[in-house]
Amino acid sequence: MTPAAARPAIAGAGRVVVKVGSSSLTTLPGGLDVDRLTALVDALAAVRASGRQVVLVSSGAIAAGLAPLGLYGRPRDLATAQAAASVGQLRLVQTYADAFARHGITVGQVLLTADDLTRRSHYRNARRTVERLLDLGVLPVVNENDTVATEEIRFGDNDRLAALVAHVSQADALVLLSDVDGVYDGDPRTGPAQLVDTVRDPADLASVVLGSASRNGVGTGGMATKVEAAFIAAHAGVPVVVTSTPQAAGALDGDRVGTLFAPMGKRPSARQFWLRYASRPRGRLLLDDGAVAALRERHASLLAAGITGVAGEFLADDPVELVGPDGVVVARGLVAYDAREMPRLLGRKTGDLPAEYRREVVHRDEMVLVGRLR
Repeated sequence: MTPAAARPAIAGAGRVVVKVGSSSLTTLPGGLDVDRLTALVDALAAVRASGRQVVLVSSGAIAAGLAPLGLYGRPRDLATAQAAASVGQLRLVQTYADAFARHGITVGQVLLTADDLTRRSHYRNARRTVERLLDLGVLPVVNENDTVATEEIRFGDNDRLAALVAHVSQADALVLLSDVDGVYDGDPRTGPAQLVDTVRDPADLASVVLGSASRNGVGTGGMATKVEAAFIAAHAGVPVVVTSTPQAAGALDGDRVGTLFAPMGKRPSARQFWLRYASRPRGRLLLDDGAVAALRERHASLLAAGITGVAGEFLADDPVELVGPDGVVVARGLVAYDAREMPRLLGRKTGDLPAEYRREVVHRDEMVLVGRLR
């Protein structure tokens, strides 16, 4: 898909994921802003009325819980943040349900932690759930499950979650909404800055310094997280627009608003995408130069002869990183052996191994090469 065709493709997308941040839905003193939320719902309802499917990824649970609990800032301790999410998520989804009901649209709540997408079986379950909701005519409202998520199993921000959901739901387009019009080549709050219209390649943003905080103090992401998420989706063949929430309708209609990230690759299989972007490696295999060349140049399977070391505790079929002598991650893959079995295999030719160990350590069909996104 060419950049010129990407905006019309978004306008014609049969299934689109829309992500909105806390800063667009809430204010620090007043909590949930119903007028802002309703305006977004009206725009998404118009998309639904045109026969297209919508998946909404919405932040705002913790922020929506601050005012009812008498809190005046985002909690710094996990327990209070989880309590705010418990109160706020209820208010958030009920407000969405009431607003969409006025358009005759039923919503379904889908709460996820990173663990739900880093585990392969959970990833498949999430995919089936979202697909079935859409088949039933329901608009899924997805959020991170902040009530139970700990630092170890958090996505960190809902931008990355939205990119993963775009692939999980097999969406045709992704729109990332915030309180900023798009990606600028500088900070428009401190001096002259130009809106970046289209990103065709990571090199287009190589000299751009990206912000990392929301403007009103209730969000956790910033433009850096949106760009990272946009690259994840674009490299998976999904066109992305990053813009402000008031411009949501224009972005969904294919208007020239915000910053367009044109598709930068073909849509990978669900397994390849999961391995690269959603899996959580349980360990590392250290490779020699010959093994690195075989993986990169011939996309060969990894054999024991090319492995020089092992790190971490993992079981057979767990995802692991494959790392070159320079410390750079070359690939991710599903390992065929437990970590405790690996030391006896290191550096040995396949023919010299006992019969039960004469298979690939990581088969090429269970592996994806890893490169920098930007």
